[in-house]
Amino acid sequence: MTTEETARTGAEPQAEREHDVFAQLCPSREMFAELADKWSLLILMSLSACGPQRFSELQRGVGGVSRKMLTQSLRNLERSGLVLRTVFPETPPRVVYDLRPLGRELAELVTPLGHWTERRARQMLAAREEFDAAHPEGSR
Repeated sequence: MTTEETARTGAEPQAEREHDVFAQLCPSREMFAELADKWSLLILMSLSACGPQRFSELQRGVGGVSRKMLTQSLRNLERSGLVLRTVFPETPPRVVYDLRPLGRELAELVTPLGHWTERRARQMLAAREEFDAAHPEGSR
């Protein structure tokens, strides 16, 4: 990658990077795909905004997520070192989810994306309507 390309894309030259999300077999690509699913990012944003939460609080906060998908996403986030699951020895046991430092760092990066999406949703919806009107269902 040339210096100009680095400046334009913000990417480091391949020789200086340990991982490359564009490389088909790089493990970072799988991690990127897991993080890019809609539930993972919303969970991180909820934990960032509201602090530590129990499972049911997270499920209410992230509207529309099923128990199965929330469980699966939380396990993936925990496995990747982004979320901390703490079980308190009470009867019944109380389980709380919180961000680890790595998860907090990522949440700080994606939260502005969520806010941008909220601000620009009306424009994107209008663009979709315009596109759909110009491209009948069969030609998409």
